[in-house]
Amino acid sequence: MTDGPTPDPLAAAAEHGRVCALAAQGQRGLRKVAAAHPELFPADPFDATLFSSIAQAMAFSAPWHSAAELAVTNRAVLWGFAVDWLVDHQATSRAEVDRITGVCLDVLDGADTDDPLGRFLAELRDDVAAAPGYPALRGHWRAAMERTLDAMAREWDWRRTGRPTLAEYLANADNLAATVVNVAHWIHTGSVSTAEAMDHAVAVSDEVQRALRLVNDLGTHRRDAESGDLNALLLVDDPADVERRFAEQVDHCRVRLAKLAGEAPREADFLSRQLGFTTGFYRNTDFWGVR
Repeated sequence: MTDGPTPDPLAAAAEHGRVCALAAQGQRGLRKVAAAHPELFPADPFDATLFSSIAQAMAFSAPWHSAAELAVTNRAVLWGFAVDWLVDHQATSRAEVDRITGVCLDVLDGADTDDPLGRFLAELRDDVAAAPGYPALRGHWRAAMERTLDAMAREWDWRRTGRPTLAEYLANADNLAATVVNVAHWIHTGSVSTAEAMDHAVAVSDEVQRALRLVNDLGTHRRDAESGDLNALLLVDDPADVERRFAEQVDHCRVRLAKLAGEAPREADFLSRQLGFTTGFYRNTDFWGVR
């Protein structure tokens, strides 16, 4: 008995090369964007490796899109890293965290601002708003953004007032800023065109986001312990509990993704590839360098 025909290695390598080319184009685009906003993206910690890793993640998650389409998604991811940096490592008061939240939500509501983060987000907003489906779906992006900013603020509080339980921490997984990026991606690319379809995709994205939160923490727990960041492994007595919880969440995601595939195969494929790529990535390295 044989295992069947061997895949064509030349064709497989050519496809990998095409995806890597998307990532290379994405990295160059992110470096140009960061150079245009130097006050928001200092070279430390926003280095070339971070830009490369972001571009790789999106290229491997959605390789059927063009570099131009993924450029907007890449910038949405970069916005998430900028907010994370400002809230976790630059804000010295809850008032400053609230100010960041207010700026971002005001921009999504159409305001202009001189704030560096707000100006960057306004450019992103205008590109996403050019999509035909934006008027019907903009509320989903704002809701996801509000959840993300609230979750980051809640974690800022936890770091100063006491650690949450693992269940509370996972319920706050919007602080990872994965779903908010996915919503912007789906609107901009036209992958999701109705409110009902977006509701279904967001529900599954939230489950994937919880799995990503856990595998992120498994890969970054030493750095987080040194910097004082919250991490799932610091909330349990036995680190194996987090590995088990991650495995259970992945199994749960498989069920939800299989159901979504029957309704929206492209979105299910996107989320599956996002989960797979991020799992492999965080088992070996991290987006941020040493901070």
